[in-house]
Amino acid sequence: MENLPAVTTEEPTPMGRGPVGPSGGGSTRDQVRTVVMRPSVSWEKAGPEEAKAPVRGDEAPPARVAGPAAGTPPCQMGVYPTDLTLQLLAVRRKSRLRDPGLQQTLRGQLRLLENDSREMARVLGELSARLLSIHSDQDRIVVTFKTFEEIWKFSTYHALGFTHHCLANLLMDQAFWLLLPSEEEETAIQVHVDENALRLTHESLLIQEGPFFVLCPDHHVRVMTGPRDAGNGPQALRQASGAPQGEAAPETDSSPPSPSVSSEEVAVAAAPEPLIPFHQWALRIPQDPIDDAMGGPVMPGNPLMAVGLASALADFQGSGPEEMTFRGGDLIEILGAQVPSLPWCVGRHAASGRVGFVRSSLISMQGPVSELESAIFLNEEEKSFFSEGCFSEEDARQLLRRMSGTDVCSVYSLDSVEEAETEQPQEKEIPPPCLSPEPQETLQKVKNVLEQCKTCPGCPQEPASWGLCAASSDVSLQDPEEPSFCLEAEDDWEDPEALSSLLLFLNAPGYKASFRGLYDVALPWLSSVFRSFSDEEELTGRLAQARGAAKKAGLLMALARLCFLLGRLCSRRLKLSQARVYFEEALGALEGSFGDLFLVVAVYANLASIYRKQKNREKCAQVVPKAMALLLGTPDHICSTEAEGELLQLALRRAVGGQSLQAEARACFLLARHHVHLKQPEEALPFLERLLLLHRDSGAPEAAWLSDCYLLLADIYSRKCLPHLVLSCVKVASLRTRGSLAGSLRSVNLVLQNAPQPHSLPAQTSHYLRQALASLTPGTGQALRGPLYTSLAQLYSHHGCHGPAITFMTQAVEASAIAGVRAIVDHLVALAWLHVLHGQSPVALDILQSVRDAVVASEDQEGVIANMVAVALKRTGRTRQAAESYYRALRVARDLGQQRNQAVGLANFGALCLHAGASRLAQHYLLEAVRLFSRLPLGECGRDFTHVLLQLGHLCTRQGPAQQGKGYYEWALLVAVEMGHVESQLRAVQRLCHFYSAVMPSEAQCVIYHELQLSLACKVADKVLEGQLLETISQLYLSLGTERAYKSALDYTKRSLGIFIDLQKKEKEAHAWLQAGKIYYILRQSELVDLYIQVAQNVALYTGDPNLGLELFEAAGDIFFDGAWEREKAVSFYRDRALPLAVTTGNRKAELRLCNKLVALLATLEEPQEGLEFAHMALALSITLGDRLNERVAYHRLAALQHRLGHGELAEHFYLKALSLCNSPLEFDEETLYYVKVYLVLGDIIFYDLKDPFDAAGYYQLALAAAVDLGNKKAQLKIYTRLATIYHNFLLDREKSLFFYQKARTFATELNVRRVNLPPLPLCGWAPWLAPSHPR
Repeated sequence: MENLPAVTTEEPTPMGRGPVGPSGGGSTRDQVRTVVMRPSVSWEKAGPEEAKAPVRGDEAPPARVAGPAAGTPPCQMGVYPTDLTLQLLAVRRKSRLRDPGLQQTLRGQLRLLENDSREMARVLGELSARLLSIHSDQDRIVVTFKTFEEIWKFSTYHALGFTHHCLANLLMDQAFWLLLPSEEEETAIQVHVDENALRLTHESLLIQEGPFFVLCPDHHVRVMTGPRDAGNGPQALRQASGAPQGEAAPETDSSPPSPSVSSEEVAVAAAPEPLIPFHQWALRIPQDPIDDAMGGPVMPGNPLMAVGLASALADFQGSGPEEMTFRGGDLIEILGAQVPSLPWCVGRHAASGRVGFVRSSLISMQGPVSELESAIFLNEEEKSFFSEGCFSEEDARQLLRRMSGTDVCSVYSLDSVEEAETEQPQEKEIPPPCLSPEPQETLQKVKNVLEQCKTCPGCPQEPASWGLCAASSDVSLQDPEEPSFCLEAEDDWEDPEALSSLLLFLNAPGYKASFRGLYDVALPWLSSVFRSFSDEEELTGRLAQARGAAKKAGLLMALARLCFLLGRLCSRRLKLSQARVYFEEALGALEGSFGDLFLVVAVYANLASIYRKQKNREKCAQVVPKAMALLLGTPDHICSTEAEGELLQLALRRAVGGQSLQAEARACFLLARHHVHLKQPEEALPFLERLLLLHRDSGAPEAAWLSDCYLLLADIYSRKCLPHLVLSCVKVASLRTRGSLAGSLRSVNLVLQNAPQPHSLPAQTSHYLRQALASLTPGTGQALRGPLYTSLAQLYSHHGCHGPAITFMTQAVEASAIAGVRAIVDHLVALAWLHVLHGQSPVALDILQSVRDAVVASEDQEGVIANMVAVALKRTGRTRQAAESYYRALRVARDLGQQRNQAVGLANFGALCLHAGASRLAQHYLLEAVRLFSRLPLGECGRDFTHVLLQLGHLCTRQGPAQQGKGYYEWALLVAVEMGHVESQLRAVQRLCHFYSAVMPSEAQCVIYHELQLSLACKVADKVLEGQLLETISQLYLSLGTERAYKSALDYTKRSLGIFIDLQKKEKEAHAWLQAGKIYYILRQSELVDLYIQVAQNVALYTGDPNLGLELFEAAGDIFFDGAWEREKAVSFYRDRALPLAVTTGNRKAELRLCNKLVALLATLEEPQEGLEFAHMALALSITLGDRLNERVAYHRLAALQHRLGHGELAEHFYLKALSLCNSPLEFDEETLYYVKVYLVLGDIIFYDLKDPFDAAGYYQLALAAAVDLGNKKAQLKIYTRLATIYHNFLLDREKSLFFYQKARTFATELNVRRVNLPPLPLCGWAPWLAPSHPR
């Protein structure tokens, strides 16, 4: 694998200290290799270079994916995995020890993503992995791969350290990125990947996709078509190794192994090892068969490049003028570098000074390159490629204006505090001393700055340069000292004398900067050098004339350059044969001269490209190796043909075959530069990534160009719309090297461009802004310190961290002491506003008063200061002074014609009136503010407009008309939607939800707006609010009472359940389980009811909170108690589960409540004897608690139970005790009705059960008195009837009987009752002794 040798916990082998295989440490040459399980790979947030150190601590390493047994050759495995497990760990960055608390936080974030994994899938998609599952309980993510390219990209990203940074950006909130470097709470995310599983996954995908490349024990690269056990052995690799077709590979040593080496180790050592993914890809690129024998076979030899002097090993006679003739022992100076795996290099004979191609096999180098950086870059100019044309000084100015710009200094600030209460500083959050300076210290600094301000110019000029490297995209193409080279169509080309100056200019023996336009394929040379020629045919004719003149005059260098131009023109029109003739003529005209080395490189590269296209094997064998030697060995050569990339690809393949990491790194750099030069940045990605990996694996010290290379890589990722990779790449760049000012600002720009929310300030920029400050040396960069500190202050304030923001703004004030009066006042006003937001209004008032006393503010600034002073005065409770200051601010805004400031001033004045209790006046000013806001563009004042509309709507709903308040709420929602501000939309919808639920209840509208609020909560990723809304919507649907509504309620309940599980809110989770069970009960799905209630109980018991258990058991019983079926199930929940918990916890109120429910329930279930026990308990608890109402209820229920059991005397006793607890005198009709019912029941008990008509008549008469007092005619009819019966049949008082009977008839007539019988039939059932006897 590409990252396998790089991600082990062992130190990498330094370059030049040992043999290195093409897979970065695969098989050694002289020792037997044993396959072992290597430690799990770990990457942490502190940087890729820290991945070598394992995690310390007592905890065991994370579990790994099971792989094959150690010692099994990969090609003999029958089944290969394609899944991979990522183990996530949260550690302290300082100590790098695992922290259980932080791990739980990480697990919670994973749990949220486990429920909704779309964002995780997007992030892993950028890492070229496919999400299979998230196992939050094990802190694992399982991914899979479908193609070889996916595993190659993932392994590359992981090796570069991007994996853990991508996941950190996803899992960490914004507050994490705002932590200061000195804070101990900063954490790191470690992503552990099993190295063996990664290797097996790579091999599995290689086998699935067909033939792949392996490194054999003889150190040659060959092709393998399948597993060895399938009978497919390695085959000779022609393209990669360069060996001619049919040439046998060198034989391996067939001597028997030594006795100390086991047979298994020998088998493993003899197994070919697959190449790393990048080498697989480089060798898989389709190549022309003509490249097979190009340059001869590549034999693994010295992998190091060489510079300096070399000594000839043998005599050599050059076959052409371009090849050097030398004798053995001669000293030869290498021009550029000698690249291993290439048969030629360019050198200068030390004695004769002759320059030409030299056979690499015939010289012995004296200066091998030991450092990889010296092999990649042959001069310092090549390093500047990574920072060219990417971030200019003007870009930096615009960036800092965007980051530090704020309208608080020019636009009135709206007092957006919802509750207008007197500020209490002692209750406000006090910033830590280390983050916020003391108020007295701040005031002294303000006064010092204002004193300096009086001596400063009003509008100082910006410095001409900030010290940034001006890397404009329009790079100067020509040296200003060199004359401009341009051919005009109007020149007299027929006259040889007119061409003499041109030919003499072109005949320069060496290279001039003016010639770059002729050689560089990326430059618009037809429009710059030949801009006056509109027709290429005409230009070709004129150049042909000049060629003839140069040939006639014997100007060989001019002839060579003109032939080169003609060849390029023909090649553009695909006239390859004609182009080949011109290029060959140019090469002949040079006659072996290397004076203009860039011209030589251009001619050879173009000619080699033509030969390859024409399939000219013989010519290719002569020219292509020399062209590759020139391209790789010439420092800072000019790209002259788009086909140059094919030659560099061929050189890369030879470097892979020759196992030279230095040559590979050089080829990767040139290929990356080539594609970027041709505006093909995406084609450069694999080469830049491989270059960074090679540098990391080499163990070379960090260099400045690495940061620029990472940033160039991030810029390409940004063009490909891979934001998480951009943020990771930028972070790695800042950790690998000490960033420069330009690099830090470039990083900030990249983070802003790839922020999830385009109009927000991402917290990740804080690290790079602090890095930019650290890069400023003392005494320099003063013009940048102010904007940088202001940018940090605005960033922290944007995220609600006002304490650190005050610190940074104070430093910005000190840094801008020489920036001019207006800038200083703006910074002081911004500092005062931060103090207001931080709850330090007195400090803000002192700062603003100091600015006023200094008399340095302009008129518009005076208005801003007056408005801010009023806001601070209001928050300190000084209403009168605040009103006066608001009036001054309004007057300034009107004088200057600032409509927006007028609107804000009126809104603030209205809020002040509301604070003072003058609601009518407040409504007037708020309406005036709304009228002004409605005329302004929403892009400028949309948020303030929305806030004022909501404030006005709230006022209308409180004082009426409520319908008008609803209109303002809806208007605010429309404004928020139009400007696309989600937070404002959420506030407006919340007000509408409250309106339709409490002010003007409407179930349909309430459901609609709650669902809209739910969608907005999903947008802002507020899981807590989302869970609450789902719970509320479920209740709303449940109240509708239809089967469809019940099913919708069930759906929302289950969704809320998932969120509560993810948030680990056990109490909410238990209630959600129970709510789902309740809905299933309503839907009559009894088997699911028991299941959900059982899970709810388990969750409650898991928390170990007896109070929660009591609440859940009682609520579960209520489901059956309030229902219409299976009511007997409530008894077990109340009696066996909830009541013991109430007794255990000493919750007497709950105990009383449960006893009352049990008494009522058992009474309906016809089990009065069992209910007596709980009725006595309820009575005792009521007496203990002193609850007279519950005591009366207990007596009443005891009486009813005793009556049910036939105990008339006890029933009478308890009824009378219940009546004795009633209020006297009676206050409500309900109490009188209670007397009627109880006395009527007492009369029935005495009459029917105890058979005492005299006492019964007394109770009936008491009931009658209460019924007459109440005016209840039905009750009077019933009582009169019973009294008439008693006096007629038992007391034998006919006068009273007749009186009561007549009264009964009167009420019967009024109530339309047809007949009144003296002995009512129901009475006979209750008292059989009343029935008349039958005659005997």
